[in-house]
Parts: sequence; structure tokens; C-alpha cells
Amino acid sequence: MTINIATDLKANFLGSVWMIAAMAIFAIEDAFVKVASETLPVGQVLIIFGLGGAAVFACLACINKEPLFVRDVVSFPMRIRVIFEITGRLFYVLAISMIPLSAATVILQATPLVVIAGAALVFGEQVGWRRWAAVLLGLVGVVVIVQPGTDSFSALSILAIIGMIGFAGRDLASRAAPKSLGTVILGLYGFLSIVVAGLLFSVWQTAPFVQPDIEVSFYLLGAVLAGVAAYSCLMKAMRTGEVSAVTPFRYTRLLFGIALGVLLFGEQLSTAMLVGAGLIIISGLFISWRGREPGVSM
Repeated sequence: MTINIATDLKANFLGSVWMIAAMAIFAIEDAFVKVASETLPVGQVLIIFGLGGAAVFACLACINKEPLFVRDVVSFPMRIRVIFEITGRLFYVLAISMIPLSAATVILQATPLVVIAGAALVFGEQVGWRRWAAVLLGLVGVVVIVQPGTDSFSALSILAIIGMIGFAGRDLASRAAPKSLGTVILGLYGFLSIVVAGLLFSVWQTAPFVQPDIEVSFYLLGAVLAGVAAYSCLMKAMRTGEVSAVTPFRYTRLLFGIALGVLLFGEQLSTAMLVGAGLIIISGLFISWRGREPGVSM
């Protein structure tokens, strides 16, 4: 029994380390994308980023001798997943290119709360009143950050909210995706969805593509490598420790995003943002804590 407990603690510790690493690298990816979008059209950034990530995962699939296409790829849950992936990626990249990175990152942290609400409504999972209250508290935190109806309100913040909802829908669709699809294949088609998002936005924006210089090319390469590395660390985290033990460390992305926003882009933190971020973190940690209690419904 002692050995099992020690093993579980070690696995949870390693899983937490992987999760923190994933969140730090995701924040770095966001910073690279934000800098690249200052020079290149957003559609072009998405296309290059998506192609780069898809190429990496296609190579991994070939190394693992996994087929790049199987019938389950076009199943209904996967089609829904692609739609939400396109929505999430497009609007979140638009958000980080137009609003402070710290603000977009904070709003993104409400994704797990929306996933819980969606799991109850779509999959019929049991969610107790305490968790519903925590979800509502977290959403209140988003409202505090956005500040609708005040002079501080920026309609551009809605871009981050739509992106967050898109990512939540993607996560829910991933749960319904066929079990035959591994993480590498999901990653491949996830990045291909980003290419589609870039193409659609490019057609709508009608902005001419720009030849990236060496510096911007470095930023794009950094975004691709960071995206693949972060995704790999995330999958490693979810498969190493208990989900309830490692999931709370997702909120470290908020700290990394705020730090990069302040240090690299000179962003200012408002009282509303700090209060809203606190509400989101408290609600998320409470939900994770409740999930670890035996015999407690969600």
C-alpha cells in the first residue's frame, strides 16, 4: 500500500511538471504568434503555423507507422471538432493580435468551466450545485474582466470569448471522438484545421500575403515548435498523473501569459483583470478539489 501511494505521488508530481511545462510553452507560442501578426496578416500566420504543425505530426505518424487517414477521421464528432477548432484558433489568434496578451490569456482560462457546463448539458454528466455555483463564479470573473457597459469595455475582448468557447467545444468533441484516433492523428488534423481557418480568414480579409523576413520567419518557426512541444507535454501530463491532480496546474498558463505580456509587451494590469483572474482561478481550483473527493458528484 505504501509503495502504491508513493508511486501515485511520484506520477502526480511528474504529471504536474509536464503540465506546467506545457502551459509555459503555450504562453511562449502565443507570444511568438502575437509578434508575427504585427508584421504578417493573421490569415497568413495561421496558414504557416498550421502547415508547420501538421508537417511535424505527419512525420511523427509516419515514424509510428500510423496511417494518415482512416475512416474515423471524417466521423461526425471529428467534423464537429474541426468546426470548433477553426473557431477557437481563428478568434483566439485575432484576440492576441488585437488585445493585450495578458487579457486574452486570462479569458482563455475559463475554458475548463465551459467544458464542465457543456459536459452536463451535452453528455448528461452529473454536476452538483456547488460546481454549478463555481462555474457561474468563474464566468462572473470573465464579465469583470470584459467590463461590458463601462468606458473600459472593448468589443475586441469578445474575440477572446468566442475563441475560448471554440476551444471548449473542441475539447468536448474530442471526448466523443472515436477511440481509434490517437493523439498524433488528432494533433495532425487539429493543425490542418488551423490551415483551413487561415484560408477562410484570408479570403474574407483579402489582405495580400507578405514575404516574411528572417526575424519574422524565426518567430513563426518558434511558434510551430512551441505549439508541437506544448501539445506533446500536455498529452504527457494527462497520461502520467491523475487528471484531477494535474488539471489544476493548467492555470499556471495565466501566470506565464501575464508575465510575458508585462515583460515583453509592456502591458498594464488593471484591478478588474486581477479580480476577474482571481475569480476564475478560485472557481477552477474548487471544481478540481471537489472532483477529488470520493463519492462527490460533479
